[in-house]
Amino acid sequence: MPVPLKPQSPTPDPTSIARRAQELRGLLHGADPLLLAARTGCVFVEDQPGEGAFEVAFWGQPVRLSYPEFTARDSRTAADLPPFIQAMLLYYFNTADGTPLTGRWISFADLPDGRFYNQAFQGYTGAELQRHFKKDPEALKQAALRASGSLTQGSPGDYAFYFQALPRFPLLLVIWEGDEDFPPSFQLLFDAAAAHYLPTDACAILGSSLTSRLKK
Repeated sequence: MPVPLKPQSPTPDPTSIARRAQELRGLLHGADPLLLAARTGCVFVEDQPGEGAFEVAFWGQPVRLSYPEFTARDSRTAADLPPFIQAMLLYYFNTADGTPLTGRWISFADLPDGRFYNQAFQGYTGAELQRHFKKDPEALKQAALRASGSLTQGSPGDYAFYFQALPRFPLLLVIWEGDEDFPPSFQLLFDAAAAHYLPTDACAILGSSLTSRLKK
């Protein structure tokens, strides 16, 4: 098994990411593409016998993941995508087992081994958003919409934004507006089936990635 990345580190070094991607490709060698498509919720397009590509949306952007090489390319330009995106897609394809999503939201602490890294995860996600947007919470709403988030009802907070990172991997950003005594606060939540689609270290990296997207 590949050596796991560390969830307490939101920005693994590119060398580790590239090495991990190559290891994950090896684990997918010989996998049935139709079974992978069913498990991941993607479409497999066969170009010729034994060759083709999976059509995947990553943060809403179209990606083609080649088969049997498992190299991710931009669907519009055919350019190879950065190692980070390669690794996240390969994590997803290695882990996905087709378990239905539950619609029940859990914290990072509720993921496998997540309790050990929950404080660090909250530090570089929810707490980082609090530092960045505490003087202008309305700016976060606009940032969430620009990042393809959709406002959703029935969340634990005052309101929340739903993001689709991968076909069967949503995240929920919950926002508490605060008042004169308490500042606004933010938390990223995962569907209770998240561990059936990504390991905990990859969940941490995607949470950090969403935080960076919102700040930009």
